[in-house]
Amino acid sequence: MFWSSTDAIGGNVQRKQFSDGYEDQELFVSVFILQDKDHVLTCIYEICAYRRMGDDNVVARLGSMKALLGIVAGAGASYGIYKLVSGRAGDAGVNRKKSAKSVTIQPGSLMAKVSGFKVVSKSDNLDPSADTESSDIFSKSAASLEPRHLSMLLSLLQSSPNPEERRKVLVTLGNAAAFTVNQDLLREFGGLHIIAGFLSDPSPEIRVQTLNALNNLSMNVRNQEQLKIYVPSVMQMIEMSPVNSDLQLAALRLLTNVSVTDNHQHLMKNSITLLLSLLVVSNEVLQIQVLKVLVNLSSNPDLMDDIVQAQAPASLILLFDGCTSTSVLLRLLFFVGYLRAWRPSAQVAEALRRRQDSLYCVLLDGSSQLHRKLPLLLSHPDEEVKSQVARLLT
Repeated sequence: MFWSSTDAIGGNVQRKQFSDGYEDQELFVSVFILQDKDHVLTCIYEICAYRRMGDDNVVARLGSMKALLGIVAGAGASYGIYKLVSGRAGDAGVNRKKSAKSVTIQPGSLMAKVSGFKVVSKSDNLDPSADTESSDIFSKSAASLEPRHLSMLLSLLQSSPNPEERRKVLVTLGNAAAFTVNQDLLREFGGLHIIAGFLSDPSPEIRVQTLNALNNLSMNVRNQEQLKIYVPSVMQMIEMSPVNSDLQLAALRLLTNVSVTDNHQHLMKNSITLLLSLLVVSNEVLQIQVLKVLVNLSSNPDLMDDIVQAQAPASLILLFDGCTSTSVLLRLLFFVGYLRAWRPSAQVAEALRRRQDSLYCVLLDGSSQLHRKLPLLLSHPDEEVKSQVARLLT
């Protein structure tokens, strides 16, 4: 028995034809398959017998109707087996396709490691020229960076998952920000907020480089208008970081630039106590940076009430000594000079005296130990120190 072609009769009707030779007869069986909406197959058989060349009586020579029905049954069974086998093969193919679609090789997974092909993830850079150009940027001097380089660095800073690469980008941007033209470009590119976004990075080193970059950017007065919103975060970073850490130093340098003018000094008036407390426990480098901020703030008469009322450690008076670093001592004397230029009313002075831990009582009140320590500094070996002390005593 062999198959003939399948014909589409129309709609959901198909015809399957089978043929077989029986003695001197050629027998054709047509099976009509109708598939209804419930997917039930209905088969209708049409049997045709044709005489071979030279034969007269077809049915008589066939022998009996039983033989004819046997052929029909065989045809139906054969077609059923065909559908069963082809259906399973089709289902297997569909399942293989579904399985292939659902399996995704993850980079770094065991399947990726044993595979003979390189697995490319979405984060992979498919443009080798872009990698080369990014690498070239790091080798350029800050003065030779073009606007497109700055734009590329900002994009890389946002997209790179590698902490070390982000650190390098921040260092490069910080160096570039030492130039006025780049300070303006980075502001125009939206780079100030992009860089400041890394103040909360979990890596202390990245936070340090972020502060260094913002420090250079803050030398531009127009940039300070955008950076002022980050002053509270920077103050909190100083408070939460280890004493004498690079984080504290970088944060204080940024505040020094922001406090040069009186435009944003009011943002730091609630942190005077923090700065005074840090002054008595930090090393020389940090003391100098704290005093730079305090001197800037004390030069603003509008902030003087807040400064003198701030709580101050009693040990602050111990810094007015010949053993203190000259750089620190000079700035302390400048700070006291600004404080003494302030003249409170009698009512305000009386209120301040009732607060024994206020800066006013520690350094300005008549009972302050500073009045006894200043004359001793007239014998200091540094001429500028002696000059400042003499000015305070007159």
